Amino acid sequence: MKLHELKNVKGAIHRKKRVGCGEGGGHGKTSGRGGKGQSARSGSSIRPGFEGGQMPLYRKLPHRGFNNYEFRTEIAVVNLRDPRASTRRSRR
Repeated sequence: MKLHELKNVKGAIHRKKRVGCGEGGGHGKTSGRGGKGQSARSGSSIRPGFEGGQMPLYRKLPHRGFNNYEFRTEIAVVNLRDPRASTRRSRR
């Protein structure tokens, strides 16, 4: 198999969506953006978690966490080719 012999799998290539070119195409009038509103305007992108001015859920919930750094168990790395080398280092 050579690079020039490769072909796409069936269904991998889609037709380009022609938006706003008449009602018959299925994406006419509002071009698949719904009615009015913020998301129908050009250049609109609402950040994830934005709730239209209402206090977002991630700010309502308490922020708690845990860090395991102080309670970690250190593990010694043992090289299987020379196990005596690791014991020599640990005795120092």
